[in-house]
Amino acid sequence: MKFFDRKEEIATLRAIREKAHQNAQFTVLTGRRRIGKTSLVLKAYEDKPILYFFVGRKAENLLCEEFREEVEQKLGVKLGGTPSGFAELFEYLMHLSQSESFTLFIDEFQNFDKVNPAVFSDMQKIWDLNHQQSKINLIVCGSVYSMMTKIFRDKKEPLYNRQNRFMTIHAFKPSVLKEILQEYYPEYNNDDLLALYSFTGGVAKYVQLLVDDSALSIDKMIERIISSDSTFINEGRTILIEEFGKDYDTYFSILSAIAMGKTRRSEIESLIGRQIGGYLTRLEEDYGIIEKKLPLGAKPASKNVIYTIRDNFFTFWFRFIFKYAHILEIEGYDMLRKIIERDYPTFSGIMLERYFRAKAAESNKYTRIAQWWDRKGENEIDMIAANEIDETVEFYEIKRNRRNINFTQLHEKIKHMLDSIHLFNNFTVTAKGIDIENM
Repeated sequence: MKFFDRKEEIATLRAIREKAHQNAQFTVLTGRRRIGKTSLVLKAYEDKPILYFFVGRKAENLLCEEFREEVEQKLGVKLGGTPSGFAELFEYLMHLSQSESFTLFIDEFQNFDKVNPAVFSDMQKIWDLNHQQSKINLIVCGSVYSMMTKIFRDKKEPLYNRQNRFMTIHAFKPSVLKEILQEYYPEYNNDDLLALYSFTGGVAKYVQLLVDDSALSIDKMIERIISSDSTFINEGRTILIEEFGKDYDTYFSILSAIAMGKTRRSEIESLIGRQIGGYLTRLEEDYGIIEKKLPLGAKPASKNVIYTIRDNFFTFWFRFIFKYAHILEIEGYDMLRKIIERDYPTFSGIMLERYFRAKAAESNKYTRIAQWWDRKGENEIDMIAANEIDETVEFYEIKRNRRNINFTQLHEKIKHMLDSIHLFNNFTVTAKGIDIENM
């Protein structure tokens, strides 16, 4: 699959490189695994050689030998032997960059914690002593969100706040998924587009896997994802166990409950049989996996809270692959495909709401995009899109099938909401219904 999107990020990275000609730049690049961070950096800097250090989990001396070869090849210098440790090599590069500006890209940076945790404090000392005279463009990248956040945003850590900027790479937006389908499957329909969004969440690697296998219709996507040689089967476990560590069982149980529609804390605790307050906080704040949502107009301390999994793929993985792991254990791939096909209309209905909220955000037409529900759960509005400059607000009912949109009920819900909160006094109010045909 060819390279798509990321124009803004590429422009930012190239501007950073230009700044490095005057003074050292230190950029931290994060984003969930498979999002395309490495490809982005290599694409942004494809016009000039860069130093690329991949921090594998191996002995430090072996890494340094690999890095030495990279330095000698790309910069045309001779180090006279393998450095004794990464600190020695980094100090050499910081000194070298005083006379020559170049880019050093360190990938999977958090793995230094397994290789030699002292690297972080060594780098802090070397950076502090040399960055004023340096012209290095240093970019560090990591896929374990909790570790990267801890390294650079925890005040107790040596590299705390040493970076010039903290860039987070996000999934492809709806318009990019459309562009990809138009390129590789021009006969696609909106159900195919919704399936691509629902199954991959716009994560670059997952989209690429389906493109490379020419699996871009909904039926072919399901067939490819649920197959004996599928990367998707173990993907959630592979990524999240590294994030969660030994407590992954409890985290997996919570995420499974949320994926099945148990979105309130009391519902989750009832299902898994234990208190989970601390786990929810860590899932939201440390790992960035879930999102705590309040209805529009609710106070921050309100208990009218629901939890959702931010990532579409993880939502799908816990809803179907993790839940039905016992079917996969006996290689019941056909059976699981039938279950997904049976439950897909309900699952994709929830994803359709996400899609339209993402599409509205991408349009840059609104200052506020939200949802609303009452405490009893009897009234709910799928999307509220307001422009506080023009003083207009649009209320949306979102359904897969337009025939299921009830405008009478929608108007009643709007009245109920406007009577309970007064955010939109004197705004022009519009009620709209949208379905899969509006994608």
